[in-house]
Amino acid sequence: MKTKLFILLVLPFISFSQMDSAIEKELNWQTDYNKTMEKARKENKNVVLYFTGSDWCAPCKMLKKDLFDKQEFADLSKEFILLYIDIPRNQDLLSDSQIKHNKDMLPIYNKKGVFPLLKILNPKGKVLDEISGYSMNGEVGYHLNLLKNHK
Repeated sequence: MKTKLFILLVLPFISFSQMDSAIEKELNWQTDYNKTMEKARKENKNVVLYFTGSDWCAPCKMLKKDLFDKQEFADLSKEFILLYIDIPRNQDLLSDSQIKHNKDMLPIYNKKGVFPLLKILNPKGKVLDEISGYSMNGEVGYHLNLLKNHK
């Protein structure tokens, strides 16, 4: 009886974590601006540029859970090239060259240092639209509409 109860209580959590992991693998986040823009030009796709503070920004962490870990985002993301710019406080999370690259992106696309920040760029790097911040209430409709309007 205890085994059955354990399975009933734990199995849904295992399934959800596996689903999130599968979605994360489905996403193809790039981390190099120049390579991303080259790929965007070749494929004639807009770029989703995402600035995050993965280890310190609470709204960023919630946005990952509420938006980026969902199948609807994964489906929409196929219409874009994804560029992930992380500015962690723990410098051990990224290589020195990646930290430099990411910090070099701040004065170009995130002058105010806002996190999270989602921008849509055309294949030439021009900003088409953006949404900053996240209220952490689970409402990601604005984010999804931003993507739907620029796919």
